[in-house]
Amino acid sequence: MIKLKIITPEKVVYEDEISQITLPTIDGEITILPNHRSYISALKLGEAILKKGEEEVDLAISGGFIEFHNNELTVLADTAERAEEIDLKEAEKARQKAEDLKSQKISADDTDYAFVAASLERELNRIKVAKRYMKRKGL
Repeated sequence: MIKLKIITPEKVVYEDEISQITLPTIDGEITILPNHRSYISALKLGEAILKKGEEEVDLAISGGFIEFHNNELTVLADTAERAEEIDLKEAEKARQKAEDLKSQKISADDTDYAFVAASLERELNRIKVAKRYMKRKGL
């Protein structure tokens, strides 16, 4: 088993023992199993899927770092949200707002545009993770 702790600046999102986890890293998607070699990487925006026996937990993750050593995995994420906690209607509203801002910011400076584009990408990821979770659960 792997001792996992997922932490954001706001809270501890998940802390338990798991059998495996798949994460989006800058090196590509990686699956960590018990007794994996030590590993450190930066995370990119995407979906983390962890398994504890037959249970599967989906999380929307946006950036951060991971460190794995001696079957202990620490995930320091910019944001991490469990799929079942994502309000799909609110995420769709936030996506639309970000798209509207993006079209307005075309003449804005690069910093504003990058911020809005990152917000849009984060909302699209949240929607994807929530929809995958709902489909798998038959909701």
